[in-house]
Amino acid sequence: MKRKQKSINAIDSTFQERVYRNLVHSHLQACRVTVQQTDLGIYANGPVEAVAREAVLAERGYIEAYIRQNAEFLHTLQPFPEDPLAPRIVQEMIQAGAAAGVGPMAAVAGAVAQRVGQILLLHSNEVIVENGGDIFLSVDQPVTIGLFAGASPLSLKIGIKVDPVAGIRAVCTSSGTVGHSLSFGRADAACVLAQSCALADAAATALGNRVKSAADIEAAIEWGRSVPGLMGFVIVVGDKLGAWGELEIVPI
Repeated sequence: MKRKQKSINAIDSTFQERVYRNLVHSHLQACRVTVQQTDLGIYANGPVEAVAREAVLAERGYIEAYIRQNAEFLHTLQPFPEDPLAPRIVQEMIQAGAAAGVGPMAAVAGAVAQRVGQILLLHSNEVIVENGGDIFLSVDQPVTIGLFAGASPLSLKIGIKVDPVAGIRAVCTSSGTVGHSLSFGRADAACVLAQSCALADAAATALGNRVKSAADIEAAIEWGRSVPGLMGFVIVVGDKLGAWGELEIVPI
């Protein structure tokens, strides 16, 4: 399940070998879980693949069943009406989309990473779930996450250091120049930090939509500062970078 606005089979539209996972260095045990188009990189204190697979099947099932009954949920680019009877993951997507002013499917990758991660925390003290450009994490020590920004000279040259003391549980990235998901902007990367992975995903989409060139970075930052729940974000366009909030950018 991917970044920006999605379709039903973008309940992950970029199912492919994710070579950047070869760059990951962690003290945690790694596994990969794929269910149809969903492709997760998971890191935990022990073996959690079976539990993660069941979680993915369940969460996908909730979303797919809801879409069968509410086709507009899949297609709308606008916030979707609240539905207190919807499954929890669907409600989280609706709320995140509303907060960021985008459709609920803009939050799908982050929402899946978050729900799977929360379930895995019942089996592991530390968990990282990576769903393409969207990461849920609950760790005991600082983690540096490299920022992939396509052809930008800053791509994989800088990273975001996440300290567990800060309470950050999500790092989500959207791009208008990388991948196949819909974006109305041209940012090489719009990366958002928050406690909610669904919100971070939706907000990354909305930030990226606002950036057509480097000249738009300042206005996008002003908009992002107004979204409740965001802890920080980074916007990259070519060799230009703008940032705000509780984040530490480090060279890698």
